[in-house]
Amino acid sequence: MVSAPTRVPQQERSRATQARLLEATVECLVEFGWSGTTSTVVATRAGVSRGAQLHHYPTKAALVMAAVEHLAERRAVEIRAEAATLPSGPDRLDRVIDMLAAAFTGPLFVAALELWLAGRTDPGLRGALVPLEARVGREMHRLTVELLGADERIPSVRESVQATLDLLRGLGVANLLSDDSVRRTALLGAWKRQLAAIVEPTGSTGGEA
Repeated sequence: MVSAPTRVPQQERSRATQARLLEATVECLVEFGWSGTTSTVVATRAGVSRGAQLHHYPTKAALVMAAVEHLAERRAVEIRAEAATLPSGPDRLDRVIDMLAAAFTGPLFVAALELWLAGRTDPGLRGALVPLEARVGREMHRLTVELLGADERIPSVRESVQATLDLLRGLGVANLLSDDSVRRTALLGAWKRQLAAIVEPTGSTGGEA
């Protein structure tokens, strides 16, 4: 007796459709920029009907914001997974900073930068983007503190962690138009030494992830 084909629950199909749309949106932002990332282009890239796309995300801004938030959360999970493989000891800080630096040169960073530029002249997009970026920024700061095993009760530690993220963001922007790896490596090397002196003042090797 041939069994009937298994039906995929509607909720699961809906999640799969959303995932395809979100992934396609980031791909389009990286490839075409904000102006070229239309709802139609995204739906085509995702292999989803225009009607299904509008059902889940009725506006371009809603679609793009959801995509960036989704991938920011996914990237944080990936960073934690990568960090779990890092050894404790004197090389940990170097490895953590290198890992975070990679996050500021990847597709998610490029997609986010497209939104920042568009938000400068689009009040509606800016209004939605500012609280999202504030939340993502807080989460990235918290994650960096955790990975470094830093104690923010120590003077200057909190500011130094934030300076690290600001430095990595700036270096990521500089890397967009040309290969900036040589200068970036030199700057990060100097900053790692300064950061280690601040977050590891007693010679600690850093905490576990």
